Amino acid sequence: KLSQAIKIAQGPLGTPIGKGHPSLNLTLRKTFDLFANVRPCRSVIGYETPYADVDTVIIRENTEGEYCGVEHEVVPGVVQSIKLITKDASLRVANFAFDYAVRNNRKKVTAVHKANIMKMSDGLFLECCREVAQRFPDIEFEERLLDKACLMITEDPHQFDVMVMPNLYGDILSDLSAGLIGGLGLTPSGNIGATGIAIFESVHGTAPDIAGQDKANPTALILSAVMMLRHMNLDKYAERISAAVLDAIAAGPETRTGDLGGTAGCSSFTATVCERLTTK
Repeated sequence: KLSQAIKIAQGPLGTPIGKGHPSLNLTLRKTFDLFANVRPCRSVIGYETPYADVDTVIIRENTEGEYCGVEHEVVPGVVQSIKLITKDASLRVANFAFDYAVRNNRKKVTAVHKANIMKMSDGLFLECCREVAQRFPDIEFEERLLDKACLMITEDPHQFDVMVMPNLYGDILSDLSAGLIGGLGLTPSGNIGATGIAIFESVHGTAPDIAGQDKANPTALILSAVMMLRHMNLDKYAERISAAVLDAIAAGPETRTGDLGGTAGCSSFTATVCERLTTK
């Protein structure tokens, strides 16, 4: 039996498309009740994109929604997929989002939904967010439809702070947000459980098309480990590693990986980070 205090930094896990075994990520999240997926998205100083000073956090409900894994064939040619939304899970992730905002000196929480169409399921999620918001009067609360939120975040990401949403929407919006700061190679995440178990992983997948070519950007995975250190209150070590990674990216194209327009490989970028760790 795993310790209730266990923390894990996990590499990307692949999932077959349209066939094969169930998602291993979903299996881990359900097995250990990792109900809150925290996906920060922050601009990297020294690496310019059309969007400056992006600083958002997506809190994604991690155990149900369209990803609950309940699918079946009604008759040949007709498949039904169940979207599961429960009051308990919705209240839990909403409370986590507001508590996160308080603990991290954030000012606003946005509930992202499609309750105009899915009136019962997303309607329940939204009701739960409204209920929790009443207990946090110092945190501004707003509601946005998913499609409207996607438009607004590309127009001006500074309109958002902490965002909380059901499972599928968090998956979509976090990838969109990653594009604002340079791509999935820069975005970490943490899966936080109710019993103290937590798993930290990069937002991106396995990228088998570049396997063995020394092209992968390890930044997201390293920053996921940094998130783990902060979660364990090892802030001193987290800051050192984070500073070394960001300094290596800011140094210029010769130390950046190809996805960031640089010429460095995974190995040489990692060596640069290690060098900065030992010299500062």
